[in-house]
Amino acid sequence: MGAASCGRTTVGARLGRFVRAGLALATLAAGPVLLAAPATAQTPAPVASIGIRLLDVPVAARDDSRARIYIVDHLNPGTTIERRVEVSNGGDAAEHVVLYAAAARIKGDSFVGSAGHTANELSSWSSVTPAEADVAPGGTTTATVVIKVPSDAAPGEQYGVIWAEERSATAPATGTGGGVVEVSRVGIRLYVSVGPGGPPAADFAIDAMTAGRSPDGAPMVSAQVHNTGGRALDMSGTMSLASGPGGLRAGPFRAQLGSTLAPGSSQPVTIHLADSVPAGPWTAKVTLESGLTERSASARIKFPSSGQAAPVAVTESGSPPWAIIGAGITVALVLLLLATWWALRRRRAV
Repeated sequence: MGAASCGRTTVGARLGRFVRAGLALATLAAGPVLLAAPATAQTPAPVASIGIRLLDVPVAARDDSRARIYIVDHLNPGTTIERRVEVSNGGDAAEHVVLYAAAARIKGDSFVGSAGHTANELSSWSSVTPAEADVAPGGTTTATVVIKVPSDAAPGEQYGVIWAEERSATAPATGTGGGVVEVSRVGIRLYVSVGPGGPPAADFAIDAMTAGRSPDGAPMVSAQVHNTGGRALDMSGTMSLASGPGGLRAGPFRAQLGSTLAPGSSQPVTIHLADSVPAGPWTAKVTLESGLTERSASARIKFPSSGQAAPVAVTESGSPPWAIIGAGITVALVLLLLATWWALRRRRAV
């Protein structure tokens, strides 16, 4: 970003929004970034008007909810892919939009887009055409994202963002001496795994549950999730309560969205409950998913009067790991071969 005219930069944070009929799309957003003179109490708060969504989903990933809103792929070295994106303008005035790829990372349990045009390997392999566009009020424009992986690319999963950025100037407040330039960005996440052969398996385990209360006293449950696979996870899911006081049942309650886990990391996924839920005890069942991978776990919990209770071990269930499925297929083939051999032997004996 350019230097501020008065030697000062004020950075604000805003989430860009984009809603399409029939489908709410989660987009990663950062900004606005205020340059030149800082905004004052008399400067009206601007509202981002641009949105971005993914138009292309690989046929193989059509059932993967993540692949419908993010670019999620496994690419062999030397591979090139193209994906179309659509930029919309929900405002009342035309917007000049700049499109580009930049770096991102997973920090704690959050997917974080880097500031400005910060680059990494993935962004250096990525380009957007056109790089700029004027979008009419209420209109849209389509751009093509190209990711070209070098033949000598190192294996591993990398993260980035395709940003749509617009800038708007506002009049200076009286006596401040300078204008304000607002930079708003909305983007589409990139999860690109690189390596020979097929993609690494995605998997996770629910290790424990912790019942507690928020600072305002509302009941909440944290499910500790461990990413045991080779791909990043974006967690979603629900929790239901059963066998409560007097046989009560409650829920389902939705998990707090936004938890992203890097391979090998362990983070809590939080579920907030209604204030009216009694302390218990309860049998809590949480079902979490990321894309096509789903796991469920149950535990007996009781909400404390304040703070957090001790973590409780869980009984986990879910879709069977591919290793178990593979072992079952292998056993079935061995048994089939033995049966065939035995039948042939008996036939020769006769």
